[in-house]
Amino acid sequence: MSTSQSPIDAKADEIDDVEEHLTLRKRLWGTLKRDKKSMLGAIVILSFLLVAIFAPYVAPVDPEQEYGIMEPPNTHSETADGEAYHLLGTDSYGYDIFSRIIFGARISLLVALVTVLFAFTTGTAIGLAAGYYGGWIDSLLMRYVDFQWAFPTLILAAGIIAVSGSLGVINVIIAVGVAFIDDFARLVRSEVLSLREKEYVVAARAIGMSDRRIMIKEILPNAVASLIVQVTLMIPIAILAEASLSFLGLGVRPTTPTWGLMLNEGRQFITQAWWLSIFPGFAIMIVVLAFNAFGDGLRDAFDVKEGEVLDR
Repeated sequence: MSTSQSPIDAKADEIDDVEEHLTLRKRLWGTLKRDKKSMLGAIVILSFLLVAIFAPYVAPVDPEQEYGIMEPPNTHSETADGEAYHLLGTDSYGYDIFSRIIFGARISLLVALVTVLFAFTTGTAIGLAAGYYGGWIDSLLMRYVDFQWAFPTLILAAGIIAVSGSLGVINVIIAVGVAFIDDFARLVRSEVLSLREKEYVVAARAIGMSDRRIMIKEILPNAVASLIVQVTLMIPIAILAEASLSFLGLGVRPTTPTWGLMLNEGRQFITQAWWLSIFPGFAIMIVVLAFNAFGDGLRDAFDVKEGEVLDR
């Protein structure tokens, strides 16, 4: 990567960036075409995202309307507007399970994506500073990361929610996001330690480029492959974390339709009404497997070595 500021070299850098972007896109598309499992994972992820975005138009009935307890399949009820069909039955409150799973996808995917974005931003900043500056800054930041690493993710998130004293989507995002910071911080630091002595970084220092610009323009782009793979692996973990917190009654408010709450509501009726827990659990399983399969495809496309991506 060139560090010259001349117009010719700047144009060359721009061309190189475009070529590199096209090459990565070709490698990703080639991997997806070759690996059917990764392609299927990408299709499932895209399908769930579209369902979550257009939930009010996809859901067959109002998820908050009571219809009485009905066992699937092919159950229907008479309403003021005609007949309502309940493909997956209704829950213990008489709510349509299929509609609540669709609206639950909104909460689960929103929490997972925003949580990982928060952890990615904060953890990357910590890892960049620790790896680039070294010395006492590295020791101070990484001791915090090591301290956080000692706590299991779910226990740490539950503790943060308990300290906040209230439930809700925002608190869940903060709690799980903070619990995931160390994963990104450790990964980014390890990448920076291997990149900060590269020739282009030394040359950038020699021409007087600022530390901030070196970290953002020179080092971070060369660590992005591992970070992208890590993001795809952390999203399903965030989905499971949100579902676990909701299942324990520490997640969103009880009136909010989420997959974890649906599991919690159905566990006491598991022997009498199996469908209450099976269908939301199946939705969680499908999404988690899809993200894991797609993440494996990304790792192959970016040629990230096994063990380079931290996972807990």
